[in-house]
Amino acid sequence: MTSAQPTNAPLPRPDDGRVHDLVGVGLGPFNLALAALADALPGLSARFLEARPSFSWHPGLLLEGARLQVPFLADLVSLVDPTSRWSFLSYLHEHDRLFPFYFSEHFHVPRREYDDYCRWVAHRLPSCRFDARATTVHHHEGVFTVEYADARGTHSTVRGRALVLGIGTEPVLPGPLADLVGERVFHAADYLDRAPGLAGLGDVTVLGSGQSGAEVFLDLLRSPAHRDTQVNWLTRSQAFAPMEYSKLGLEHFTPDYTRYFHTLPQHVKDRVVPEQWQLYKGISGDTIAEIHDVLYERGIAGAPVGASLRAQCELVEAHADGEGLVLVFHHREQDRDFTVRTDAVVAASGYAQRSPDFLTPVAKLLRTDARGRPVIGQDLRLATEPELTAPIHVQNAELHTHGVGAPDLGLGAWRAATILNSLTGRTAYRLPARTAFTSFGAPAGEGR
Repeated sequence: MTSAQPTNAPLPRPDDGRVHDLVGVGLGPFNLALAALADALPGLSARFLEARPSFSWHPGLLLEGARLQVPFLADLVSLVDPTSRWSFLSYLHEHDRLFPFYFSEHFHVPRREYDDYCRWVAHRLPSCRFDARATTVHHHEGVFTVEYADARGTHSTVRGRALVLGIGTEPVLPGPLADLVGERVFHAADYLDRAPGLAGLGDVTVLGSGQSGAEVFLDLLRSPAHRDTQVNWLTRSQAFAPMEYSKLGLEHFTPDYTRYFHTLPQHVKDRVVPEQWQLYKGISGDTIAEIHDVLYERGIAGAPVGASLRAQCELVEAHADGEGLVLVFHHREQDRDFTVRTDAVVAASGYAQRSPDFLTPVAKLLRTDARGRPVIGQDLRLATEPELTAPIHVQNAELHTHGVGAPDLGLGAWRAATILNSLTGRTAYRLPARTAFTSFGAPAGEGR
């Protein structure tokens, strides 16, 4: 089976005459880390395809003052190869920003600067191709042929002995909002583009208590355009809780924990991940403090705060009412419903895995678990039927198999190096045997 093409589409043309060692599809930070580390391996040929015209990392959430939740060492390469020309420090050096960075004394860099750093790398790596949307993938005798198209509809092909998928996730809206999407009902991923349309509204509601929801709520509170706006913040989570950021707690984002988690039975993994929600769904302590400071300032001399915060509230119904919206929530602890009338909704409701159509020709050869999810080896390789002799690796699709570190930037370089070691069949990058003080399992050789 092949992907449908316009009847007037030109015949695909070869990208070049080579069969590359690997072809990557998608250029978010994780496949970009793979491209950067692959660039330093002599004799390794790689090609990476990205549908967008240039690198862009969560553009709708590049808010003024927003910082990464991980230290700058969680760049594309440093935790594997700190001498790489593609490190964040190399980026600062090229832009004559090392001294300003040194004096800023911030371990966590602005999110806008991280985006610019990634763009600096992406558009200098010769292996990266933008405006190249993968349309179909075929496999024959150990070689993948990936067809892709540019914005003009011109189709080309590239071949590789391995395929690495880094297509990322896509925004997900709560079911009750699905039919209301528009200028005043949208996902937080589009916040910066849509925020001007919220100016002057009497009431705006933010859904979701992760970092994105907190940053949107804080931005609305601070914006002069919303000085007279009532801002509501509701979440179905237990509380507006801080992300676990203790030094030992952070060891859940180490290769040690990832390897341990991978050995657990799948039914145990499926139970554990939701229980760890504060590891990956919480809010930074700094952001919580800023929100509280703004609310405190607003309430001086008994002035109305103009904001409400409610946890344990799940959206169960939504409909338009004139120019406004009616939202029905269920309070999970009190087991009762209540109504919120608002003019707009910004849903910071998370992201879900993509199901790419271009994989259709080989999809029947990919093994899945009882819930239809891919079976993924410790080296990030998909389990496949014997007929598929070339490897397919994935990035940021392994939460159910590798645990809470799957979307974490701090593990990006390590994952990329793990894939390169697997694909080359050698230690292309030396990886540490121990990365945590915590021992996550029972001692070996003991027990029944």
